[in-house]
Amino acid sequence: MNLKSVFIGAFTLGALILGGCKPSADSNHLVILHTNDTHSAIEPNSKDLGGIARRKVLVDSVRDVRENVLLVDAGDAVQGSLYYTLFGGEVERVLMNALGYDIQILGNHEFDKGMDKLAEEWKQLNAVRLSTNYDMTGSTLDGLFVPSLIKEFDGKKVGFLGINLNPAGMIVEENYKGIKYVDAIEAANAEAAKLKNEGADIVIAVTHIGYDNDNDYSDLTLAAASKDIDLIIGGHSHTVVDPKNKDAKWRVANAVGDTVSVLQTGSNGVNLGEIDINLDTKEVSAKLIPVNSRLDSNVKPEIEALIAPYRQAVDSMRSKKIGVSPYEFDRKSPEMLNLLSDFVRMRGTELAKRPVDIAIMNKGGIRNNLPKGDITQGGIIDIAPFDNSVVVMEIKGKDLLDNFEIMAAQDGQGVSSNVKAVYDPNNFALNTATIDGKEINPNATYILATIDYLAAGNDYMTPLKNGKIIAVSPDILYKSLIDYISTGKLDSIMAAPDTNRRMSSF
Repeated sequence: MNLKSVFIGAFTLGALILGGCKPSADSNHLVILHTNDTHSAIEPNSKDLGGIARRKVLVDSVRDVRENVLLVDAGDAVQGSLYYTLFGGEVERVLMNALGYDIQILGNHEFDKGMDKLAEEWKQLNAVRLSTNYDMTGSTLDGLFVPSLIKEFDGKKVGFLGINLNPAGMIVEENYKGIKYVDAIEAANAEAAKLKNEGADIVIAVTHIGYDNDNDYSDLTLAAASKDIDLIIGGHSHTVVDPKNKDAKWRVANAVGDTVSVLQTGSNGVNLGEIDINLDTKEVSAKLIPVNSRLDSNVKPEIEALIAPYRQAVDSMRSKKIGVSPYEFDRKSPEMLNLLSDFVRMRGTELAKRPVDIAIMNKGGIRNNLPKGDITQGGIIDIAPFDNSVVVMEIKGKDLLDNFEIMAAQDGQGVSSNVKAVYDPNNFALNTATIDGKEINPNATYILATIDYLAAGNDYMTPLKNGKIIAVSPDILYKSLIDYISTGKLDSIMAAPDTNRRMSSF
């Protein structure tokens, strides 16, 4: 029998924070607290949301009043702030151990500093490390992960498996060398059937494949193709799946007509997910708990003491002023994407020592806002924290057009100010793409500036691999960006930001 998914209100926040005796009839319930894509958001964000010390308040509060509680993370706990740039995953590992995570899976960004660094940190995790569809035999991660596990509560067996995305086109190839990817849906269904044969009453898939991506797999397609999976706790797409929202699609029919619950918390730790499973009736209730300033008075000094040594180095970087912004550039705004794209073209022209026809920048490479007022060195690293560099290449117009088709399917990416592309909002098919007002000629050769991550075909921009690289920046992207801002090279662009979407639907 699969889980029947219903929304049932749980404890009020006040009761949780005050704590209390664990109810005697609570042993037949399993509470799963879950996070995903927290992306090194150790501190609250610019809107004062999130923060791992606040998250611990909630976790401890639930543990105080509920008997069976598991804390689960669905990947991408790292990358996105100075805490990761400076310490390479150590801070996240120390703090997640302090919170008492029970189960963790890999996201794609766990690979950002390579396999050796990943193995070094994950060897020290206290959580069970799950990976069902990565064959790690012979790699530096060999032996660190199990494909599944069964835990028993009140005589009921609950099975867990972990499903990861296909690294090709998403993770730098060198950073996952030695890992063999196994089809996500096939591996999940095979392991779920195995767990049921081993006596699992309930099977839960913890995934990092995205809620509803256009790939061959996602949480929704996995749910629809499954027979033995009852609940999916997902990550990767940063989707807020809130059961309180009447339009939320969190109950999905599987291949035999039973219901699978599909849940995800968004990103950056601004929500903590709570799932309550009645082990007798197999009913599920679920909710998102906001992580905000109302929790501050209950933050424990022990967690602050763990953060303090790292915070000192981070604050030092964030205090180094390099310029002033007259406007706020929101991370997801056209203004921010346009600013970074124009910077890449300017840097590319400088590297190639000749005019660059077009620059391409991906939305996923921008991780934070640029606030109005003082610009700091640390603030720029928070915006572009990856170890990417600007590269310049010669590329055929046909490959550029093929890449524009991919970018259109991604609902647009960043391009320089002399470029305009239009695509159909219904099917995301490319309609037109021009450079300096002229249609791209498939037979012509163009000079393209981009980042090395995209030049290698990542973010699924495989046509860019056909280009010939003619210049590479010796500096990481954020170092070049800091130099441009501190020397005033971007002042004119920042003073009059372009608010238009240069790749847009008609």
